[in-house]
This record gives sequence, C-alpha cells and structure tokens, in this order.
Amino acid sequence: MTIFTKIAKGEIPSYKVAENDRFYAFLDINPLAEGHTLVIPKDVEDDYIFNLDPETYEGLWAFARKVAVAMKAAIPCKRIGVAVLGMEVPHTHIHLVPLQSEADMDFRKVRPEVSDSRKAELAAAILSEYEKL
Repeated sequence: MTIFTKIAKGEIPSYKVAENDRFYAFLDINPLAEGHTLVIPKDVEDDYIFNLDPETYEGLWAFARKVAVAMKAAIPCKRIGVAVLGMEVPHTHIHLVPLQSEADMDFRKVRPEVSDSRKAELAAAILSEYEKL
C-alpha cells in the first residue's frame, strides 16, 4: 500500500481539500506555493498515469479540474498550473499549483515554509469552494 493510499484512507493525516468516492485531493507537504495540491485516485496504485484505465484517467482529470476551479476561487493567483511527474511516490498523482508566474512551477526551487495553521486555513478555503461547485 502506498503512502498516498494510506492518506486517502485516513491512516496518515492530511489537509484534505476535496474528495469523492473515487478520488482524493490534499495539500502537498512540500509545496511549491501555498495551496499546492495533489490529486490521486483512491483505489489505483499504478505509478504511471497513462497506465490508468480510460474511465479512471478521465475521472481523475475531471475531478482535478473541479479542484483547480475551487483553488482558483480560494487562492489569489493568476492561474493553477498542472504537472504530472509521478517520480516521488509510486502512485499516480496530479500536481495543482497556484501560479503568479511560470517560475512558480519549478520543482527545483526552494520551497516556502507554510505553517500548519495556514495549511488548515488553505485546505478549508479550497474545500469550501469545492463544495459550492
């Protein structure tokens, strides 16, 4: 079982921003920007997004789109960037990153410190916007 599966099952704490019966979104613990969110399928642990069956693949992107819309409403930013790297954890995941510029999407840059209280505030704001959709 991957760490992301354990997070989705509630076995490891996370800052949940959205969830449905098949997918889960939570704040990245090492964010590129405040609100950086990971979107995962709950029950599929394949580490390569293009190995997903068509229904899961399309559902994951539809869920990620809805999360990105909620993030944009909750976090002041120019847009939400998207990346699929999947090299860190062997579980398909989509990175959604609030952007002010393209440089904000550089995974090599120094990561900002985000306090637990700020993470809780961001997660609650995104979840609130998600639930309005």
